Amino acid sequence: MTEQRMNVESFNLDHTLVAAPYLRLADRKQLPHGDVIVKYDVRFTQPNRGHLEMPVVHSLEHLFAEKSRNHSDAVVDFSPMGCQTGFYLILQGDHDVADVAALVEKTLGDITDAVEVPAANEVQCGWGANHTLSGAQQAARDFLAKRNEWMQVFA
Repeated sequence: MTEQRMNVESFNLDHTLVAAPYLRLADRKQLPHGDVIVKYDVRFTQPNRGHLEMPVVHSLEHLFAEKSRNHSDAVVDFSPMGCQTGFYLILQGDHDVADVAALVEKTLGDITDAVEVPAANEVQCGWGANHTLSGAQQAARDFLAKRNEWMQVFA
């Protein structure tokens, strides 16, 4: 029996076959006027075996969203996955995966050196108290420590 193809790309990914951490091109869209956007799956933990705690996810989101833009004007968004295993990095234009990996590596390096989580306050954030700089830094260090595995998506 064949399974029905879902509209959401990640719902068609067999999460039991992937080997986190990894960096994967998840989608590419050409918009009506010719612009291209790409979505990368930046997977920190093994699906259904581990996850990032919400304060870590929240802080990584703030830190990566802010610091990645120091390295690239192509960053559109860095969004957490609801399953808390990773993020979607959305970029304008086509990019070589090696260049995306370099952007992720530089940004995570910045995160390990950060002295605060940007906009972690009640004026700039909807839950400013829900952050952990040290947790985000540890997750960044863990991801960076496995840099040589990022391109190996499947076990």
